[in-house]
Amino acid sequence: MFKRVFVAALLLSVPAHGVMAEGDPAKGERVFKKCQACHAVGEDAKAKTGPVLNGIVGSEVAASEGYSYSPAMQEFAETGVTWTVEELDAFLAKPREHVSGTKMSFAGLRKEQERADVIAYLGTFTK
Repeated sequence: MFKRVFVAALLLSVPAHGVMAEGDPAKGERVFKKCQACHAVGEDAKAKTGPVLNGIVGSEVAASEGYSYSPAMQEFAETGVTWTVEELDAFLAKPREHVSGTKMSFAGLRKEQERADVIAYLGTFTK
């Protein structure tokens, strides 16, 4: 319960720049099914084609242990950017436009609410 309250507070504290102020973790879990072929979350999660996403919200970019990031994502990380709610929203909308050269082949989540929901869901997982 505390995690969900924390995530809700986190999402509401971020200025909306195309980011929905409220995400529903339960709906986000359903949206995450689009991501499961390449990403995993949870206690026993292991890297697949993409990195494990435990603790992604608020973390440094390209910081998941055991995953080999593309040179483009490594360069993006060198700018000091972190995976804020706003940054995740922009990346998930159009990954290949946001980080040109990323290995992520997924076209993105077009619907704002789906992005907010999946970010809220990801926010329930810690490292």
